[in-house]
Amino acid sequence: MKNKIICGEASKLLKKYQNTADLVITSPPYDNLRSYKGYKFSFEDIANAIYDTLKDGAVLVWVVNDATINGSETGTSFKQALYFKEIGLNLHDTMIFKKQNPIPQIYRKRYSNEFEYMFVFSKGTVKTHNPIKVPCLHAGLELKSTTYKNFSTKDQKRKKLAKPVKKDKIKGNVWTYVVGKKKEDSLAKGHSAPFPFELACDHINSWTNEGDLVIDPMCGSGTSCVAANLLKRDYLGIDISKEYCELSEHRLKIEQSII
Repeated sequence: MKNKIICGEASKLLKKYQNTADLVITSPPYDNLRSYKGYKFSFEDIANAIYDTLKDGAVLVWVVNDATINGSETGTSFKQALYFKEIGLNLHDTMIFKKQNPIPQIYRKRYSNEFEYMFVFSKGTVKTHNPIKVPCLHAGLELKSTTYKNFSTKDQKRKKLAKPVKKDKIKGNVWTYVVGKKKEDSLAKGHSAPFPFELACDHINSWTNEGDLVIDPMCGSGTSCVAANLLKRDYLGIDISKEYCELSEHRLKIEQSII
């Protein structure tokens, strides 16, 4: 079964999909920052089920953050990242989802939080990477006295480069998005913590090709599934909440005509 939204417990349902996923992308509940209709999840059970679901060379994108309790951040995000490494995944990249419009916070003797982690794990060597590129600031510039560091396994040395600066370069690993303002995100407002549609598209484009299978085991409002469908990937969405599954199915039916 694919191109479906399935209601149920992900750690059990994923057992039917071992070695099938080219990408798993999800944002789990963490630190009770949202109620999520009162549902809880067993992190270790889902983590192990995700590992079995990934093909060799496939990628997991885990979007997560930490609560602050009794004056200290919990570190849940790092604990989860280390657990994924313990069960055999590579921590391929630690990326940042920076919010262009973060919610203002009451002064608590710390700076307002503006980001979440996007941990990118791989099962072995990454099979697919379609890098997003951005224009170089000084494209075409003939370098004379400007110096750049080269890549060295030991000491970093500098040498002058006289070649023109390239037209574009691979985008950095801090990605900035507006949250909840764009029209493609409007139908996700029935969920308490959706991530931006554009974020899902960027990861799906980066780590998969057309026809690959994208799975979101805690799909919530269905953002990952809608993005995968529009980008000509197969998808599978799972959520324990019947209400969220209905929301996802509703979005899949009408979102394509909006975007």
